[in-house]
Amino acid sequence: MTSGPYSSDTAPLVHSDVLVLDYLAALWAATDDLEPELRDELMTTVADYIAMRRAANGPVPDHAQILHRLGPPEALAAAARRGRVPAHLRRPSREPVAPMPAPPQPSAGGEYAGIALLSAGSVMLPVIGPFAGMLLVSGSARWSTAQKTAAWVLSGGPVLLAFVLVVLSAMVGGGAESLMVGYLMMVAGGFVAALSLLPGLTARRHYPQGY
Repeated sequence: MTSGPYSSDTAPLVHSDVLVLDYLAALWAATDDLEPELRDELMTTVADYIAMRRAANGPVPDHAQILHRLGPPEALAAAARRGRVPAHLRRPSREPVAPMPAPPQPSAGGEYAGIALLSAGSVMLPVIGPFAGMLLVSGSARWSTAQKTAAWVLSGGPVLLAFVLVVLSAMVGGGAESLMVGYLMMVAGGFVAALSLLPGLTARRHYPQGY
């Protein structure tokens, strides 16, 4: 049984994952005045913490409890301004190992901004927000070519389907319902694309061969 022309291109949003995306977007907004390096370090540390807790809590983690333990985004931002990292975010010390040379890593600010534009941007600026977010994602070495291609399909497919739906609805005299359905399709596509890219925020960057 199918529910419409968009049923095969969009998936129902998982509320817990939406909570994580909203939390990261709020933390990004709350740390707008921090130095780029400090801001990136805090965002990466929080993303690592969430990923670690999700893995430790089994197949059905309680995301609300994980975010509650983190505390409000404003509190983390205030602690970072004071130069203090909350104790529960500090990583355990390890035995020193010989450092390995690594290529310089660019700031991850554009990557978090891309995820925010895909998710929150799809609500405020349909089409424009996700498109701008995918441009930022495409310029990052954080994700592989296959991951970027999948995100383009997930975010752009519903836009094309929504356009076809609106055109067909206009031809048969449809009303505002088709516009609302098309809008929801585009918003869902942006959120699904953002969710597909979220694990890559804590993964290692993909560098060309030779590094």
